[in-house]
Amino acid sequence: MRIALLSYKGNPFCGGQGVYVRHLSRELARLGHQVEVLGGQPYPVLDEVDGPGSVTFTEIPSLDLYRQPDPFRTPRAAEYRDAVDLLEVATMWTGGFPEPLTFSLRARRFLAAHRGRYDVVHDNQTLGYGLLGLERHGFPLVTTIHHPVTVDRELELESAADLKRRLSLRRWYAFTRMQKRVAQRLSHIVTVSGTSKAEIAQHLGVDPDRIDVVPIGADTRLWSPDPAVPVVPGRIVTTSSADVPLKGLVHLVEALAKVLTEREAHLVVVGRSRDDGPVAEAIRRLGLEDRITFRSGIDDAELVDLYRSAEVACVPSLYEGFSLPAAEAMATGTPLVATTGGAIPEVAGRHGETCLAVPPGDPGALAAALGRLLDEPELRARIGAAGRERVLAHFTWERAAALTAERYRAAVATGAGQRARAGHGWRYV
Repeated sequence: MRIALLSYKGNPFCGGQGVYVRHLSRELARLGHQVEVLGGQPYPVLDEVDGPGSVTFTEIPSLDLYRQPDPFRTPRAAEYRDAVDLLEVATMWTGGFPEPLTFSLRARRFLAAHRGRYDVVHDNQTLGYGLLGLERHGFPLVTTIHHPVTVDRELELESAADLKRRLSLRRWYAFTRMQKRVAQRLSHIVTVSGTSKAEIAQHLGVDPDRIDVVPIGADTRLWSPDPAVPVVPGRIVTTSSADVPLKGLVHLVEALAKVLTEREAHLVVVGRSRDDGPVAEAIRRLGLEDRITFRSGIDDAELVDLYRSAEVACVPSLYEGFSLPAAEAMATGTPLVATTGGAIPEVAGRHGETCLAVPPGDPGALAAALGRLLDEPELRARIGAAGRERVLAHFTWERAAALTAERYRAAVATGAGQRARAGHGWRYV
């Protein structure tokens, strides 16, 4: 098949969108499909593929209003190209987040100019109004919703310090109303876990019969054990967007302080922390500056070796729609401590067998589980080995690509797919 894979942003080093696009496009190409990724800034990093299919990239540029080092910038007059650009800036100026809407409008314009070029369009959680016009242009549409962003919104509102912050968050997350309306009108939705399916139905009002679960997972060629990498005593590793309350890093910092009362340990966080954020404040309050290191911008090989070098990996999130960090850590054979937030148990498995599971938001329980694994090498070895076997059986990108291709075939066999076949001589292998 000829697949247009849409992603309004594609950073491969943070957030799930870039990771999803990179690995899914590669494995679809290995199955023989031609995948063209249409994306906005930050642009994705895509893998070269040796095989029958291909992966290419087409830029659908925004004004890149949130780029570093000048986020929330005002563009120069010469940068404006059309009314969509004006809409993007106006939404940002008034405290909203414009990218899902403006990318969907730009993507629809591009696709309308290239009728007959693709057999199916796959949207990666843009859920913008522009998508609703695609079927009229003869494009069967499949949409991935990793989890409802309304969950993030609710958790951030709960942790907001004052009314001003709550009002700001409500404006920022105003795009979720659009995403709810769009989701209710889509025929083919894919999500990554049973938990996400239930929450999409509940939060977005989508008929569960229109939602298929396709688990994602780890690149097990890369994420694998390597006895040549020395394990560093006391090392705990986590991947976290440090100042996103959803990720629960503050609770892990507090747990580390408890762990250190009885043994030596240190934490490596793959991510960044703001000097004025709640995580940095907790680190200063607990005197842990020399026990916690933040690493960012590292390549795949360094990241995998970092997990291989740890005695314990940890996912402290309050909620996850899936949890790629859990699957990737388990794939290296590193024993995992994970919360039971959201869909994490679907990935991490049963407590005492493939992980140690703790309630979300409980530093004491986190500390007890981390301490137990740090103290018991036989338990680390057993849980680490069982975790890798679980990932190999259920959570690989090869399996995710094969199941996703089945959803494409279902989409092109109905509705717009039938019209496209009649009008454009569509065919697929």
